[in-house]
Amino acid sequence: MMQWKLFAMDMAQKSGFLLKEKFNNTHNIQYKGAIDIVTEADKMSEDLIIEAIKRNFPDHGILSEESPAITGAGKLRWIIDPLDGTTNYSHGYPVFCVSIALENEGTIVLGVIYDPMREDMFVAVHGEGAYLNDKKLKVSSVGNISRSLLATGFPYDIRESKDNNLDYFNAVAVKVQAIRRAGSAALDLAYLAAGRFDGFWELKLKPWDTAAGCLLVTEAGGVISDIAGDKWHLQSPNLLASNGLIHEQMIEVLSLK
Repeated sequence: MMQWKLFAMDMAQKSGFLLKEKFNNTHNIQYKGAIDIVTEADKMSEDLIIEAIKRNFPDHGILSEESPAITGAGKLRWIIDPLDGTTNYSHGYPVFCVSIALENEGTIVLGVIYDPMREDMFVAVHGEGAYLNDKKLKVSSVGNISRSLLATGFPYDIRESKDNNLDYFNAVAVKVQAIRRAGSAALDLAYLAAGRFDGFWELKLKPWDTAAGCLLVTEAGGVISDIAGDKWHLQSPNLLASNGLIHEQMIEVLSLK
C-alpha cells in the first residue's frame, strides 16, 4: 500500500504543478455538451498520470474522465479525475483539484486529492484514517442542520433535465445556515472530511468525482449514502455525505416531504 500511496501523492502533486503553471494561460476549450467542457490542461494532466501508471503498474486497470477505460490484468484499478473543476479553471477561478483513487475489487483502498493553489494534499488509506498535509482529519461536530454549512453542485444537463437539483436546493436552503456551490465535488468531499463543511449532496456524479473523496469522508468519521439513505456505491446515481450527526436530518429534508 505504501508504494501506491507515495505514487499517487507524487502524481497528484506533479499534475497539480502542471495545472498551476498553466492556470493563467489562455486555454483551448472544447465542449462535450452545452456547458460541459474539457481543456488542454485536463488532457495534459491525465496523460501525465496515465502514462506513469502504465509504466509503473502495467497490470492495473484505469478509469479516467477524459480517456477510454483500460481493463487491467489484475484486481486493482485507478480512478482518476485529472482536473476536477474544469469550468472554474477555464475562467481563472482558483478552485480545482486533482483526484486519484485506487480500487480493489469494488472497494476504494486509497484516495488522494490535491489542491495545487493552496498546496493542500488530502490522503486517505482504507482503515488508516484521513490526513491533510500529514495532520489527521476529523469531520465536524455540528449536530443541528440549521447551523450547518453544506455543499452541493448542479449537473451538466441542468438546462434539459428536470432532475437538476434545483428542487433539493430550494428545500435545503431554508433549513441550513448556508450552502456553497464551489464547482468541484472532489474538493467539497475533502472539505467535508476536514470539517470545513458539515454535509454534501449532489446528483449525477461519476466515479472519478467521488471515489477519493468518499474514502476521505468515511476515514475522517463521516457517513455516506444515497439521497434516500440507502447504501452508496460507485455507480449510485446520487450521493449524500455528512459528518454523520446531521445525516438523518439531511435525508428528511431531501425527501421533499
